[in-house]
Amino acid sequence: MPKRDENSGRSKPMRGRAGRMQGGRGSGRASTGAVRLWGRHAVEAALTNPMRSAKKLWGTREAIQSLLDDNEAELPSTLPVEYAQAADLARLVARDAPHQGLVLECLALEDVALVDVLEEAEGRTLVLLDSVTDPHNVGAILRSCAAFDVAALITQDRHAPPESGTLAKSASGALEVVPWVRVVNLARALEQIAEAGYWRIGLDGEGEAVFPSAVPAGPVALVFGAEGEGLRHNVAQHCDAIARLPIASAVESLNVSNAAAIALYAVATRDETD
Repeated sequence: MPKRDENSGRSKPMRGRAGRMQGGRGSGRASTGAVRLWGRHAVEAALTNPMRSAKKLWGTREAIQSLLDDNEAELPSTLPVEYAQAADLARLVARDAPHQGLVLECLALEDVALVDVLEEAEGRTLVLLDSVTDPHNVGAILRSCAAFDVAALITQDRHAPPESGTLAKSASGALEVVPWVRVVNLARALEQIAEAGYWRIGLDGEGEAVFPSAVPAGPVALVFGAEGEGLRHNVAQHCDAIARLPIASAVESLNVSNAAAIALYAVATRDETD
């Protein structure tokens, strides 16, 4: 898991370069293939993540000075910084995106292997997403994963959103601290997870068991499907149990990010009382 380098000191304040802003509007990927992140928490977390390679920072004078005044933030001495007005920064991000005066261009994080996560998880909870494609939902789930010390988020590479500014803003910094594993085959990943000693619990509104009573003792991998469609048949077949959250009949279902937060809380409190 990426960790902050607590031994390195904060770099000296950097002088902004004057000049016309470059780059067009986008959802989070720059034209060069790099990733653009925005928002205070997302940008600060990226700058303090030694696994992240930052390429350029744009920001208002106030927002950049606030970063420099925060002991948790670092600006690499080689990082180009350009001061800009908030209205100009809006051209670099998705329409109406709340950039909070900061936009960072950086390289995407390197891939994380499932085998490495399983070796280091030490029984901590895993979260798998089956065809959850909304970056806001995935970002919110990453945030919950960070809050409840989840070992990794696991998705299928073809049925998940790419790393982006929208996702990172929703994750509020969690993209930098929760390993995100992309696999070719989710069913095969579930087999590997079972071999590592995990119980695989699928969450679905049609499940016969009721969560969290369906959660056995021991390491747990929680599997969530897309809203509406739920878990795909082959993925569900690779779960040890399919459970539903005990919600009132007046509500048909919960947003997947809300369901994930509730389920993770239930697992965390189970562990505390065991």
